[in-house]
Order: sequence, then C-alpha cells, then structure tokens
Amino acid sequence: MPHTLSLADIPIGASVRIAEILTPGNNRRRLLDLGLVPGARVEIIRRSPSGNPTAYLIKGAVIALRNENAAQIMVDTN
Repeated sequence: MPHTLSLADIPIGASVRIAEILTPGNNRRRLLDLGLVPGARVEIIRRSPSGNPTAYLIKGAVIALRNENAAQIMVDTN
C-alpha cells in the first residue's frame, strides 16, 4: 500500500509519483501545465540555500516550486 506525503516533505534524491493536486483554480492549472499530473514521476534534485524553492525533475525538465505550492501536491513514496 502506498504511503502518501506532500511533495514538500520528500528528501533530496528521492523519486516519487504524484497522487493528487490539492490546490484549486489557476494554481492547479499552472501545476498541471508544468507536467505535475497524477501518475507522473518526480525526482527532488536540490533545494536553494534558504530551503525555498526546491528544484524538481519531471519529464526531463527541471522546475522550481515554492514550498507552499509543493505542500499542495500529494505523492506516493512507493
């Protein structure tokens, strides 16, 4: 059974699968447009020195998300 956490809680170097996007409206649309769709694989590659934002590798592209956005993305850790 998968263990679900928010993307913001995942350590650097881990690879996870997106389970659900919790944010509504334009923010949701933006995340979906970036390729953050349920079922997509995401790797956490680095955090800025301040810890915010974090860089993620998804579908061959590197994107940066603020922690408050990443906290709205639920992922399966298995």
